[in-house]
Amino acid sequence: MDVEKYLSSFYSGTKNPSLKAMQYFMEEFGQPHKKLKIIHIAGTNGKGSQVEMLANILGKAGYRVGKFMSPHLVKYHERISVANQNISDEEMEQLIARIQPKVEAYNEENSEKVTLFELETTMALLYFYEKKCDIVVLETGLGGLYDCTNIVQPMISMITSIGYDHMNLLGNTLLEIANQKAGIIKENSETIFMEQEPEINEKIKQVCREKNNNLHLLHKKEITNVSYDDNFQRFDYQNFKNMEINLKGKKQIENAVMCIKAVQVLRNKSYFISDSALREGLKTVVHKGRFEVIKNNPLIVYDGAHNQNAIENFVQNVQRYYDNKDRVYVVSILKTKDYEVILKELLKDEKAFFVFTSGNDENLYVAKEKLLEIAKKYTRNPQMDAQELEDAIDFVQTKYKKYVTFIVGSFYIYGTVIEKLKGCDKND
Repeated sequence: MDVEKYLSSFYSGTKNPSLKAMQYFMEEFGQPHKKLKIIHIAGTNGKGSQVEMLANILGKAGYRVGKFMSPHLVKYHERISVANQNISDEEMEQLIARIQPKVEAYNEENSEKVTLFELETTMALLYFYEKKCDIVVLETGLGGLYDCTNIVQPMISMITSIGYDHMNLLGNTLLEIANQKAGIIKENSETIFMEQEPEINEKIKQVCREKNNNLHLLHKKEITNVSYDDNFQRFDYQNFKNMEINLKGKKQIENAVMCIKAVQVLRNKSYFISDSALREGLKTVVHKGRFEVIKNNPLIVYDGAHNQNAIENFVQNVQRYYDNKDRVYVVSILKTKDYEVILKELLKDEKAFFVFTSGNDENLYVAKEKLLEIAKKYTRNPQMDAQELEDAIDFVQTKYKKYVTFIVGSFYIYGTVIEKLKGCDKND
C-alpha cells in the first residue's frame, strides 16, 4: 500500500463540528482512549513545543510515552510516535488495513465522510493502546471543543495560549476562541493555563468551576532571573532555580514553566519524575521548524510562524538574537492565513531584503506577486523580490550568503526546503 497516497485521498479540512465519527471508531475498537493516561494540549501557539518538552521529560524519567502532534514536516509518520520512534510504514499499513472497513461502513451510512484527522486520531489512539504506553501527550488539531482528540478524558488539560487564528471556525473574538479551546477541560480533572487578559482568565476559571476541574493558573511574575545566550535560555520559577532550555524565545520559557507545573501535578499523582529528568528533558528538547537553524554556512533559520501571535514572537526572536546581522527573509503564506497581518509585522524590519514565494503549491499559497504587491503598502523598502521557492533558496545562498536567511510563514514547505538544501550541498 502507498500510505501517503491513501492518506492524501481523505479530506484534510474540517466539517460540521461533531465527535460522531470518533465515537463510532472508539466503540468499534473497544474504547482504547479510555484505557490510556493522557495529557491533552490545546492553544493557538505553543502546543507542539509543550508536547515535545513533556514527551522528552517523561522519556528521561523512564516512561514509555506516546506522542501525537501536527503538522508533520516531511512524512505523516512524524505525527504518531512511541518512545521517540515514529510509527513505521508497516505498522501504519496494518492499522489502515484494520480501520479501512470501518471507514467504508461509516461513509456508507453518513453524508459527512471521515476526514483525514479523524483517521489519524483513531490510528494514534489505537496504536498507543496496543503499544502499551505509560502516558500519552496528545495535541489538538484545531480548537478543542469539537476537535477529534476531544474524545479523550485526560488526567491533565493544558491550554497554551489564546490568540487569533482559524477565526472562520473558532470565532472572531478572543473570548469566542477561548471558549473553543476550553472545550478540552473535563470533569474531575486538572487544567494548567498561563494567565492572559482578565476576561480570558475568567472564562477558563468559569469552565473549570462548572466541570469541578482543578485549575492551576500560572503567573508570569513568578518567572525570574531570565537570561540567554546562543545555546540556552535560563530562568527561575518558584523553587526551580537556573532551569535551562535550548529552544529560543520568551514564549518558550512560558511553555517550559507550564511543563514544570505538569510535572508537579504528575508527581502528586504518584508519577516518579526526578529533578534531573526534568532538567535534562528541558535542556535537550528539540522542536523542528520552530526558529530552527537548518544550515550553518550560510546561516539559515526556519520558522513556521503563520498567525499574528507567532509572527510577533518570531520578530522578537530575530531582534533578540540577530539584530546586529544583515537579514534576508524568504516568505511563503497559505491562503487560509491572515497574510496582510503577517506581512505587516515582518516588514517592520526595514533594513532587510525580502523574497516572496508561492510556497510549494500555487493552489494553497498566496501568489508571490500578490504578496509583493501587498508588501508595498506597508513599507518603502525597495529591497523586495518575488521568486519561486526553490529559486529563492538558490538566490539567498549565493547573493546573500553572508546574511542570516529566515524562511518563514508556513510549516508545509519544510520538506521541500530541506530537500533543496541537500541538493545544493551535493552540488557545492
